[in-house]
Amino acid sequence: MKVVIAEKPSVARELAKVFGATTKKEGYVEGKGYSFTWAFGHLIQLAAPEAYGFKGWRVENLPMLPERFKLAVKQNRVNGVMKDDPGVVRQLNVIRDLFEAATEIIVATDAGREGELIFRYIYYHLKCKKPFRRLWISSQTDEAIKQGFRNLKPGTEYDTLFYSAQCRSESDWIVGLNATQALSIAAGNHSVLSLGRVQTPTLAMICARYLENKNFKPQIYYQVAIWVNKDGQAFKAVSVKNFDKLDAAQKVLDAVKDAASGFPLGADVLNVDVKPRKEPPPLLHDLSSLQQEANKRKGFTADQTLGLAQTLYESKLITYPRTGSRYIGDDIFAEIPALISNQTDHPTFGKQALVLQTAKLNKRSVNAKKVTDHHALLPTSNKPKYLPEDQQVIYDLISGRMLEAFHQECIKELTKISLESGSMFVANGTVIQSPGWRAVFNQSDSDKEDDENPTLPKVAKGESLPIDKKELLEKQTKPKPLYNEASLLKAMETSGKEIEDDELRQAMKDTGLGTPATRASIIETLIKREYIGREKKNLVPSEKGLAVYHLVKDKQIAQAELTGLWEKRLEEIRSGASVQDFKNEIRDYTRTITRELLEVGGELSGKLSPQELEGAIICPQCKKGIIRITDKVAGCSGYASGCKLTIWRTMSGVTLTEEQIMMLLEKGKTEVIRGFKSKSGNVFDASLILSEGKAHFVFEPRTTSKVES
Repeated sequence: MKVVIAEKPSVARELAKVFGATTKKEGYVEGKGYSFTWAFGHLIQLAAPEAYGFKGWRVENLPMLPERFKLAVKQNRVNGVMKDDPGVVRQLNVIRDLFEAATEIIVATDAGREGELIFRYIYYHLKCKKPFRRLWISSQTDEAIKQGFRNLKPGTEYDTLFYSAQCRSESDWIVGLNATQALSIAAGNHSVLSLGRVQTPTLAMICARYLENKNFKPQIYYQVAIWVNKDGQAFKAVSVKNFDKLDAAQKVLDAVKDAASGFPLGADVLNVDVKPRKEPPPLLHDLSSLQQEANKRKGFTADQTLGLAQTLYESKLITYPRTGSRYIGDDIFAEIPALISNQTDHPTFGKQALVLQTAKLNKRSVNAKKVTDHHALLPTSNKPKYLPEDQQVIYDLISGRMLEAFHQECIKELTKISLESGSMFVANGTVIQSPGWRAVFNQSDSDKEDDENPTLPKVAKGESLPIDKKELLEKQTKPKPLYNEASLLKAMETSGKEIEDDELRQAMKDTGLGTPATRASIIETLIKREYIGREKKNLVPSEKGLAVYHLVKDKQIAQAELTGLWEKRLEEIRSGASVQDFKNEIRDYTRTITRELLEVGGELSGKLSPQELEGAIICPQCKKGIIRITDKVAGCSGYASGCKLTIWRTMSGVTLTEEQIMMLLEKGKTEVIRGFKSKSGNVFDASLILSEGKAHFVFEPRTTSKVES
């Protein structure tokens, strides 16, 4: 019996259907000599710190650097205790039994880094020794599946892919857990301040842009505009020079020879510069560019787009969505004419599909050397019958981009007219001579500036033209806009570097933050942890996010370029680079960031201004740290350096008020507080005193008796 393991039940059932396997069992489907089983994503994960003896969040545990990582069953929290997920345990038992009975194991998890990791962690956790072969496909169509099964590869061919995935998994554990514990301990506020290898530099980018935008002081400047007439067609020209002073701009305005000033011919044409420009079609979509486009056009979140694309993939309508490539090879290019023909009846761009059937196809997106695990996103040969509106949007973006990518160049004519009327003016205009690829979505040229004219009349050097009117324009400089999901995804591709050229961005994709498949989850994680939020289309940091940013912005963990280099190293491991060298570097890096973050507690009080210190509560125990009061606890910011002062806000059923906490900290004792409840349910009254960094009950009038809470 051959056992096929997929990443999720729906995929396993589709594979089974292709082979005619129809007998449903608990946790798998069988028939025709095959059993098709499944994972539910990551059934097996790296074990928690407790498995290595690191109990509690303690400075002496850091950095936690296990010599050898252990694998553990996915767990859930039940009544405050972490327990193995019973559904996962059940499915693992099914997989174990099938593997033991198998004559051959076929891996059909997603053909990528995470899919390989999901299978290998299950395989090694079950201590399976049987050889396995790999199904590697970029489409879920019946023909692609059959072709893939005819070309199964030995599992050993994907060992370096697993090593890359394993290094990513272990480095995220080491960096994330050590950094989170170090900063949370150092800050001393007894809440979890989560950090991560990719998460934190992404947060830093959002916060830095937000603060730059918020603190931006616009500068006022002035321009002079004139409206020049040629045979009844008016066009706008703007002063070549900007003016900081109003009176300087006013002098230029007064010198303009317009019709209202009695000048029938007021502008002399000094030069006419006409340049043809060919605008190449865009590259095919990868996941990241699809997410950006869906966000710009429809406001879809990155996570929403990924989910919709995954559904279309499993419905056999598009190719593998988690691709990071925007190119195809010549073998796939041979299929493009048929895929274009499939779109000829599309209501939006069917006419352009007809045009392309008789045209020479542009090959800008054809380069086999630039194809990675999977080629760029394409529709499959299957035509959708009916799709929900949101799925249709994503399908159309992929299909439409295919038509754009293989279409002709857009031919423009860029015209610049230089004029003189007391000062120098310039008029810019763009005329599209042949729309080419822009005709697919009837897309306008979004690169036009505010002062450009859609068309300009034919004028000749030496002509004098009347000026219909003149105007003084007051303008102001603008800050860089806040990040939205589209612009953040774009920035993550290049670790924050501003690069517009598609091909240059592709060349840098190995040094970006995360991968196309993981960037959506990073954004959602930051939102879930309440570090950022969505305001309309923008991503804006919360007070908590800004607080974390201020603590780490100068630390290595917040540096986007450094994190991008780790991503490049992970890709190099796939090509055979040393795994041990990478692991050693990550461990050294973790030692550095842990030390840096533990020092934050000692830095906090030193960084406070005199005004902030005036209202701050200095720790009565260590005399150095700052007391931070939250809903759950009051604690010292010097926790990392040894001060353990901790006062829990709720004691024996009574929630202490801020006034009571302040009295305890300043005077060392509260007044009598009523309504405490003992473990046996008895109600009692008591004062609290502060001793050895903890609050203790004192019963009146017997001041010598105290019971520790």
